[in-house]
Amino acid sequence: MKKNALLLLGCCLCISSYAQFKDPRPVKRPPNIIVFLVDDMGWEDSSVPFWYQVTATNKRFHTPHMERLAREGMKFTNAYATPVCTPSRVSMLTGMNAAHHGVTNWTSPRKDVSSDVPDETLHPASWNTNGYSPVRGIAHTVYATPLPALLREAGYYTIHAGKAHWGAMGTPGANPYNMGFLVNIAGHAAGHPQSYLSEENYGNMSGKATAQAVPDLEEYYGTGTFLTEALTREAIKTLDEPIKRKQPFYLYLAHYAVHTPLQADRKYYQRYLNEGLDSTAAKYAAMIEGMDQSLGTVMDYLRTRQIDGNTIILFMSDNGGLSLAPPREGQLHTQNAPLRAGKGSVYEGGIREPMLVKWPGVTAAGSTATQPVIIEDFFPAILEMAGIQLYNAVQSVDGNSFVPILRNPAYTDSSRALVWHYPNKWIPEGGPGINYKSALRQGRWKVVYDLRTGAAELYDLQTDIGEQRNLAAQEPQRTTALVRLLSQRLQAWKAPMPVLKATGQPLPWPGENRP
Repeated sequence: MKKNALLLLGCCLCISSYAQFKDPRPVKRPPNIIVFLVDDMGWEDSSVPFWYQVTATNKRFHTPHMERLAREGMKFTNAYATPVCTPSRVSMLTGMNAAHHGVTNWTSPRKDVSSDVPDETLHPASWNTNGYSPVRGIAHTVYATPLPALLREAGYYTIHAGKAHWGAMGTPGANPYNMGFLVNIAGHAAGHPQSYLSEENYGNMSGKATAQAVPDLEEYYGTGTFLTEALTREAIKTLDEPIKRKQPFYLYLAHYAVHTPLQADRKYYQRYLNEGLDSTAAKYAAMIEGMDQSLGTVMDYLRTRQIDGNTIILFMSDNGGLSLAPPREGQLHTQNAPLRAGKGSVYEGGIREPMLVKWPGVTAAGSTATQPVIIEDFFPAILEMAGIQLYNAVQSVDGNSFVPILRNPAYTDSSRALVWHYPNKWIPEGGPGINYKSALRQGRWKVVYDLRTGAAELYDLQTDIGEQRNLAAQEPQRTTALVRLLSQRLQAWKAPMPVLKATGQPLPWPGENRP
């Protein structure tokens, strides 16, 4: 009897002790994460102003769902990507700066083909023309551990929808499944769609299809469904599975919009014609509004499924707005004013982006952050959002998590330097900040460096967002210091440099003596 009594007392004490020390708080599920990436969308191509004032360009567009996301989350007014698409996408995937991963230009769908335009005096830089690879040893690629694979290892259901454009056909980087995605919708090696129109089967027409024909969307052929809407519908379908499993998901919804070809989304096109825009501008504005409707559809779905309270949305563009005319309307390189130039340029019009983040319970509704951030910051930030503190990545990560900014919009770090490197020739005629340019921003100051000539320009972005007043002559010491810092970063990363045909030698690093 005494033994039984003692045993019963011991059991009671254990139960009491367990009840006393058990954590009564419910285990919080990791947040769902959605990256909503737009192609070629400029800083002002929205009714949301990403400046201290509304511009004339802002007034042209109707993006009520971006307005809604800005009201519910945080707006970044100094967010940056790279001058063209593939470098930005590889930076987001790997956390590396473009000068470091060496995919400095857009990748051709064809393997071992450089997209550089021929030049009379310079050979192309030895950049990674085949893009990114999740497999070691693939020629002309950067090998790194991809973000979706790390999320998948941590238990996320990973979904890719839309444009991939990480690697050339015939290489592992062309296929999103090799990145750790469980689902791939319409992602392949091409950087733009052959067509946005279901009447043209998104390019998949007998005898007319090119490498840019969009795969996987046969059920929408001939239905009148614009490509942006078709991708949105398919992406939402895939969310039912992880929700049913009660599994956190990572949705990378990377729209082909608003890249050329400019084609009218008929649901919105007439509105802009009625407002007095010409047909080209109306097509572009309609594509913007269709993209915005996609964002709204996704947000409405999250609310309907009652998961919006535990879902993070990150909105971003991969480079500045296209400013070539044609295919854009108006005068050449004016479409992003007051920013200078556009896509392909290291001036602000080519790299400054619209960025919004909503993290329920973390970001203050309607808040604005002015701290500069750059595309490689998404890699460490998303891992931190997912609660992944320890991970194995083969690459050295250059990005800084912007989670501290999400928690405190007043966060500032004026010592951090952001770097852009474009040792390539994008278009034959060149343009402001286009072809063979590098740049560095530290605090309010930005230096733009011409790799071909060695000329340096200095701008105070706090007072001159349009980069119209070159202060290099007035501030020679500051200019020299920033050029030196740029050179140090490029050398540390072994950044590719153009080669002088006359000597067969790479151009000097910024600030070095020239032959």
